[in-house]
Amino acid sequence: MKSYLLQELAAAMNGALLQAEKGGGELRISAGVSTDTRSIPNGALFFALKGENFDAHHFLDKAAESGAGALVIQDASQLPSGIPAVLVDDTLRALQSLAQWYRAELGLPVVAITGSNGKTSTKDFTKSVLSQKFRVNATLGNLNNHIGLPLTVLATEENHEVGIFEMGMNHSGELAPLCEIGRPNLSIITNVGTAHIEHMGSRDAIALEKGTLARALDEKGTLLVPSDCDYLADFRASTVAEVITVGEGAVRAENVIPGEAGSRFDLTIDGLGSIPTSISVAGKHMVSNALLAAAAGHVLGLSLTEIAAGLENAELTSGRLRQFQSGGVTVIDDTYNANPESVIAALETLAHLPGEGQRTAALGVMAELGEHASEAYPRIGQVAQNLGLRLVTVGEEALEYGADHHFHTPEEAAHWLSQNTQSGDTVLFKGSRMAAMEKVMNHAFPLQ
Repeated sequence: MKSYLLQELAAAMNGALLQAEKGGGELRISAGVSTDTRSIPNGALFFALKGENFDAHHFLDKAAESGAGALVIQDASQLPSGIPAVLVDDTLRALQSLAQWYRAELGLPVVAITGSNGKTSTKDFTKSVLSQKFRVNATLGNLNNHIGLPLTVLATEENHEVGIFEMGMNHSGELAPLCEIGRPNLSIITNVGTAHIEHMGSRDAIALEKGTLARALDEKGTLLVPSDCDYLADFRASTVAEVITVGEGAVRAENVIPGEAGSRFDLTIDGLGSIPTSISVAGKHMVSNALLAAAAGHVLGLSLTEIAAGLENAELTSGRLRQFQSGGVTVIDDTYNANPESVIAALETLAHLPGEGQRTAALGVMAELGEHASEAYPRIGQVAQNLGLRLVTVGEEALEYGADHHFHTPEEAAHWLSQNTQSGDTVLFKGSRMAAMEKVMNHAFPLQ
């Protein structure tokens, strides 16, 4: 974050400055903001967030001792005496208000990314592409919610030239306030699937919510969407911005050659030409994510050479189709999260990898499906069977996949996998966060 006087920040949050005699009146905040007492930069502004199961006001003394320059609080009863503070009605709303104010202070373009699948991978590709020309601040990990996005915005420094902000949701109405904070100039919608359908009710409702990023754009903005998205027409109709499609549109991959460790293809962009490039992660859906990043680079003025270099050098966040070898077995770590569409995409990737060994998919439960679970699990089980994959499942609800081999505990599954695979085989691990399939993976195939 740029450097500001504490009193300026207090005004932006509509807060009251307390203990100004401790130096708060002239205190300059130049170390950004923090919500975690374990990692406060010296001199940072600490927000004491309060939720249903936690209250950071209990740790104000620790925040001060850890180097906070000032505190943002909604309860002054526990305020340490030796540090200036800003009293607000609600610390979370104050964090969001400050981020929205700060975004208006930033004179840089913002790329916003949402979608049922592929948000983080697309963000990683986009960051790598745009970094070929610009100094970029991008969402760390998956800090893409009502807390993570404000922190990402406030982490933007004066020397940054582009912001890339991932925006996630699991309930209706959550993306509008994120767009108000991030104010995108370029929006990417990776797809519309059934993630969080338990809360949203239908794919139509999910598409309407994802379309918030299209509606947030003005006439100077640009919307990027895959050409095979079945809600493309709805997104076009909902925005005044230019719409660019990828896949079979203005930005496309030609002569795609899939491989065990990624894909090679000719990147073609109307008006620029074509150039050979590659990505180091397997899967047709990853090519689509890469094309969205390429389109973002094109919109922001990068050359074909710069875009291709960005795709080739992209490093994806852990847990997204990462491959490694263990005892001659190829292990595919896609454990970060799962929903029906992302699982099917991963199964298709596994099935089409080159090689002759046994292909095994080890799957855990998928969260937030609600009444749709009874249809989703058997459908995925049938896809695995049609692709000729051996299916291993873990966890009580995962029994509904109808797998070849089912286990109740991670330990049982890991032991069976370690005893029933051999050199040359490939094993995919995938499940929702609650499934913790990385435990099965790490026990069965430790890194060597």
